[in-house]
Amino acid sequence: MTTTTTDETYDPERAGRLLRTERDALIPLLREADDSAYDIRTCCPGWTVRHVLAHCGSALMRVVENRFEEGVYSPESNDRDIAERADWSNSRVVDELERGMTEAGAIMARAKGRMDGIALGEWVHAGDVRAAWGKPGAYGGAGLPDALRLLSERSRVVKAVPLHADIDGRDEPLLLGTPDGTNPPARYIGDAPTLIRLYTGRPLTGTRYELAGARESELSTIFS
Repeated sequence: MTTTTTDETYDPERAGRLLRTERDALIPLLREADDSAYDIRTCCPGWTVRHVLAHCGSALMRVVENRFEEGVYSPESNDRDIAERADWSNSRVVDELERGMTEAGAIMARAKGRMDGIALGEWVHAGDVRAAWGKPGAYGGAGLPDALRLLSERSRVVKAVPLHADIDGRDEPLLLGTPDGTNPPARYIGDAPTLIRLYTGRPLTGTRYELAGARESELSTIFS
């Protein structure tokens, strides 16, 4: 997963900052959890919390170690990475994740956007863990402002449908996607975590929002 941007206000430190912010919130939560909590299923088909964390740690360590062989981050590659960690203790899985969240940011900054989508994906997966555990802050928290900016940048890279998002508590609208010059952008009114759910294909049960000019299925392709 890669991201590039031509935005003059682009901040190369954003991806690393998002990872470190999430590290400081997530890792203590993981350390305190019982081993049984790692077996709980997440919204990612076929993956438990442990699978998600093993994937996240391996994905970030590929950045740290510059290991990008053909097919990397494909479903098959992800499954192999998870299988390679099958004999690890949960604490070792968390150790690797913590290291990746600490060290990958500097490398992403030097890549000038080409790896920022990885950071956003890891942050979303942290939300998957919180959601699976019924913890507050899923797809939100202190990293949300950086995550929203990365989401906007990512939506332009994949040429998503244009959307004007009026987000609760945010003074300025967030613009996503690529305008086509002919049709007005779709309109979203709601909170930021729900917007994240829409764009990443996460469950929308219990959410409230307004969406006009686009279908949910048109938005949930941000990581396809």
